[in-house]
Amino acid sequence: MASIQFISGFDEEVVPDISLTRSRDGSTGTATFRFANPKVLENESEEQGDITGMFLVDEEGQLVTRDVNARFVNGKPQAIEAVYVIKSPNDWDRFMRFMERYSRDNNLTFTKA
Repeated sequence: MASIQFISGFDEEVVPDISLTRSRDGSTGTATFRFANPKVLENESEEQGDITGMFLVDEEGQLVTRDVNARFVNGKPQAIEAVYVIKSPNDWDRFMRFMERYSRDNNLTFTKA
């Protein structure tokens, strides 16, 4: 099963909005994940540890990004945005395999811009 984690070992239950960009030659790109009111920001998760990145975990292993930012409204965290940079065609293929698994597990669909 594919999952997204902010604290290693604890799956995020909120399904994000995900935007993909790809270079003209198709070799690089970015994936931007936006989580509205993610579970990791709830008080109970403080006992689990600190957010150290975003981990995309499946049977092949994990993809990691440290580019994770929280958005605050009136001093309280409301959202998380994380950017995963895809640096090569092999990275792109690996990311898409993760997304296919994650999409299947969470009933997501792809909408072209």
